[in-house]
Amino acid sequence: MKKYVVALLFVAFTSVGMSQDILYGVRGALNVSNLDFEPDADFENEHRNGFAFAGFADFSLSDNLSLLTELQWSAEGAKERNLRADYLKLPILLRFSISDNLLLGVGPQIALKTWEYEDSFSTFVFSGVAGVEYMITDELFLDARYYYGITNILDEDLTDVEAKNHVIQFGFGIKM
Repeated sequence: MKKYVVALLFVAFTSVGMSQDILYGVRGALNVSNLDFEPDADFENEHRNGFAFAGFADFSLSDNLSLLTELQWSAEGAKERNLRADYLKLPILLRFSISDNLLLGVGPQIALKTWEYEDSFSTFVFSGVAGVEYMITDELFLDARYYYGITNILDEDLTDVEAKNHVIQFGFGIKM
């Protein structure tokens, strides 16, 4: 089944890429992240400031619609050292241009934890993403995104507590 899904995604992305314009680029961002605990945490739960770096491909679907795929490394979690996690993330955003300089995007994201194989964190997590992008020039842009954690980032076999990541990113990027 896994092979079929990968093959389908490969065909879909290469078909879109062959028939439409593709823009590539790089992006850096400042993260402000925190964890939402259920039940509520019995300690001071402070946000973590971190960074994210990414490379992306933006597939034009029409004059006002595009599909952005990105491979991103991101430092997230909470300020407490044992509640920090770094992820390799793959957001996929369907984006709509509302003017020449302004785009809105929404989509899903999967993330893979990139450190310590055995700890109390789940290896894979899923999130929803929404964002806005402002084009400064044809190549340079500023953006802001909100990542809403859908799945528990803590290993369910080790604890009954649930924690979900919530991240705000402020980014700057270059399209090539």
